[in-house]
Amino acid sequence: MAVLSSSPPRHPDPAWRGRLLACAAALLLLWPALVYSEFKPWLLFDLQSLAAAGGFLADFLKPAHSMEFLAMVLRETWITVAIATAGLALALLGAIPATLIVSERLSISRLGTGRVRWPAALLRQGVRWVLVLLRSVPELVWALLFVRVVGLGPTAGVLAIALTYCGMLAKVYAEILESSDAHATDALIANGSARLPALLYGALPDAAAELVSYTIYRWECAIRGSAIMGFVGAGGLGQRMDESTKMMAGGEVATMLLMFVLLVAAADLVSSLLRRRLG
Repeated sequence: MAVLSSSPPRHPDPAWRGRLLACAAALLLLWPALVYSEFKPWLLFDLQSLAAAGGFLADFLKPAHSMEFLAMVLRETWITVAIATAGLALALLGAIPATLIVSERLSISRLGTGRVRWPAALLRQGVRWVLVLLRSVPELVWALLFVRVVGLGPTAGVLAIALTYCGMLAKVYAEILESSDAHATDALIANGSARLPALLYGALPDAAAELVSYTIYRWECAIRGSAIMGFVGAGGLGQRMDESTKMMAGGEVATMLLMFVLLVAAADLVSSLLRRRLG
């Protein structure tokens, strides 16, 4: 007895025209980007490029491990952590006062009417634009500028992190405070409290864990950023890695790259432990 097939009839994809048009539009938009970015992947397969890459990789597989070189790597790693920590500390010195100014939750001028008076609103908007400027310029660009001003070394990296992270921290701190419970803060300000006590005793108890967690995350990002800024002369492990890369010293680059990976992993571990302690 023949068994009749019960498979459903095939239907064409009803959206094939839309998908085809979307792919064509994506290609039309991508092609000018590839042309103007001068994307030429075939240069990787040039014989001269392959020979240089082969020599570098052959040396890369034998990491440098002399005691003198390892001592230098450890010293530069510590400088990298110090750049990140000092830069974040300076950023906090600017971010905390800026948070007090831009946060409408802590505004005393809105008492009674519920609306912020125009001088306070003008000051708040001005500080916001300054914060936008600070965080709009990447720390790598700030580092390039400060290298020209103060010369090569960690000072440029510290200042670059301080400026960029001041804008980032103040913006996010203000948003965290604005989204926290307003009852305690409003009650303190309505009863004559100043802005700082209202922040310390009204807003912070509810938002402290989130504020500290974000600060730790930014410290972790600052460690990565300080290593990268070394490539433009801002000191630390990145600057030494840039020097070894220019000399095509693959073994030295391999050792510093391993240390860079360990450094970021350690920062991530410390950050995770502190976040877990904060709940």
